[in-house]
Amino acid sequence: MRSQFLFLVTILCYSVKGFTQSSQNDSLPNATLPACIQYALTHQPHLQQSLIDEKIAHATIRTKLADWFPQISLDAYYQHNIKLPTNFFNGAFIANGTSNISSIGVSGTQNIFNPDVLLAARTSGEIKKVYSQITDSARIGIIAGVSKAFYDVLLTQKQISVLDEDIVRLDRSLQDAYNQYQGGIVDKTDYKRATISLNNAKAQRKQQQDLVTAKYSYLKQLMGYPDSTRLQLRYDSTELEREIQFDTLQEINYDTRIEYQLLQTEKRLQQYNLKYYKWGYLPSAYIYGVYNFGYLNSDFGKLYERVFPNSNVGVQLNFPIFQGTKRTYQVKAARWQVERLDWDIASLRSIISTEYAQALAQYKGNLANYDALKENVQLATEVYNVIRLQYQQGIKAYLDVIIAEGDLRTSQLNLYTALYQLLQSKIDVQKALGTLQ
Repeated sequence: MRSQFLFLVTILCYSVKGFTQSSQNDSLPNATLPACIQYALTHQPHLQQSLIDEKIAHATIRTKLADWFPQISLDAYYQHNIKLPTNFFNGAFIANGTSNISSIGVSGTQNIFNPDVLLAARTSGEIKKVYSQITDSARIGIIAGVSKAFYDVLLTQKQISVLDEDIVRLDRSLQDAYNQYQGGIVDKTDYKRATISLNNAKAQRKQQQDLVTAKYSYLKQLMGYPDSTRLQLRYDSTELEREIQFDTLQEINYDTRIEYQLLQTEKRLQQYNLKYYKWGYLPSAYIYGVYNFGYLNSDFGKLYERVFPNSNVGVQLNFPIFQGTKRTYQVKAARWQVERLDWDIASLRSIISTEYAQALAQYKGNLANYDALKENVQLATEVYNVIRLQYQQGIKAYLDVIIAEGDLRTSQLNLYTALYQLLQSKIDVQKALGTLQ
């Protein structure tokens, strides 16, 4: 019992959690980001496994704490002596006893002090907290993963929209080039260039359309969503613009990071482990009581006609005196484990600081890039409209139209890429701060 419980205590903080998948009959035909996250928190297999592990841990703790209650048992046996035992009495060997012996007895014990049971009682709250924190860690990972995948799908959809607009513009330019060719104003070169650009845009759109299907599949996987069920994302562009804002002056609070909380809880468990080995110098003690009904008779048919009861109560102590310095080194090893966790905590603080600095720098860089690209889209739109009009009037060459159209398409694609990179980097900053809820 001692080794099993110690094993449970020492590996709890490193457990990797999983879960059986729950029913997935419900669907989200028009899903906002909060709806997708809430669905994932209900259906994601990894998180549901973690919740079941919490229940398993609670039940395991109860089995250990049950040793504090009185332990009562009923024992019964029957024995038939084929040959009676022989004893030496008054200078002669005499066979004595009866052919049939039976006993029915009730016994009970009650722990007074036991290091194993005491450890179970002292650590039960911390063990429950470990599993709860592991579940919280899984929740945070799911929220971050689903949010990023959600934004990734939206980015690809926006890129498809940009390409759709580009195809409309190119189709219009192709018609303009064809009309000018028919009118003898230009040769076939402009018409062919327009056709090439249009074909390239259509091929690029097809690639993005296939890509968005794969990204939907990945989002469904993170959510625990049925792959065969339709999922259509819904979002508000204005709301997305507001969501990019973030207070960059926040300071790190290590206690808000779930990884830090887990290490703190593990340290407390190791401190209890140290106490447990120190308790090994104390005796185990319990009280017991026995009441037996004895039956003796050489005739089996009359065995249970007469009863010979007996009973006793007592206290038992088990005092370990010397175990080859085993306990001394167990205490030392447990103390070093606590000291090692102090270094783990110090290392994690450094890692968290670095993560936050990197995530914040990425966010600020993406924000500056996004602000610059918004102006680029406006300028590129104006330039394209002017050059296209000049081409129709025979002032500009078609090559200038192609360049202006390419600049417009690129600036639009870059803007949306920057927006969703900014949203994803904000998630990384919140995760580094431990504020992602």
